[in-house]
Amino acid sequence: MTKNCLLISGRTILWVLFIFSTAMQCPGQTTGDWKLEKMPTDLETDFALSALPPQLRSNATVYLLNPEKGYYISRQGTNGFVCFIARTEWEWAEFRQDVATPISYDAEGAKTIMPVYLDVAVMRSSGKYSPVQIRDTIIARIKRGYYKAPSRPGISYMEAPVMRVYTSNNPNNNNVASVSMPHYMYYAPYLTHSDLGLDSNSAQEPFLVNPDAMVLGKKGPYTYLITPLNETETAKIRESGQALLKRLEDYKPYFKVEDAMSNHHQ
Repeated sequence: MTKNCLLISGRTILWVLFIFSTAMQCPGQTTGDWKLEKMPTDLETDFALSALPPQLRSNATVYLLNPEKGYYISRQGTNGFVCFIARTEWEWAEFRQDVATPISYDAEGAKTIMPVYLDVAVMRSSGKYSPVQIRDTIIARIKRGYYKAPSRPGISYMEAPVMRVYTSNNPNNNNVASVSMPHYMYYAPYLTHSDLGLDSNSAQEPFLVNPDAMVLGKKGPYTYLITPLNETETAKIRESGQALLKRLEDYKPYFKVEDAMSNHHQ
């Protein structure tokens, strides 16, 4: 009897230690909060393609998200451009259900920047990692050179009529909003505001955005120079995107545009 009681007590202690250890490794994680809802395929496809200029869409590669496995190629393109909806921003170390940003990359960005998004999606979809663990894994991989900075100038088109994004580069500010700001992003690895003769609060264009630098220090490999489209082109995109905006709002009301921003990272 005593031996059995001791055995049960030992198992109980081990189980308690396991639960405690898991809780320590996964701060703030609750059961199922990692799992994203699958967007309707047609809506996700059209939303992803909206990141690209119209003339590039028909021959671009489209990635869609399987919340249980990660991204997969829904349509193989031929022009070197890829597009997808970013559903997790690893720098903020949290799992949200309401982040959705249409992004496109040229061939260089697809080779060097997109793998981070692919790997983050796989880790999140597994349910085995906390947001902090994913962030720390990505940081460690960047530091040891597993992920590479773009080796040449290139462009990420972000011409969608709406994006559901974090509104700050401050990791302590996790506000998310649906904004309209069609723009171009040019790869500028390790560039800083001081290199441009600007301070970090400058509103002068082109804007410099380096979200990875907020966890890596002042310089990051995935820094961008951002140029918003002019008013005429922006108005055309918003007008032509009305049907898509309606479909998005019908799907999730939070897609209703809250603001037209000149710079979504402040």
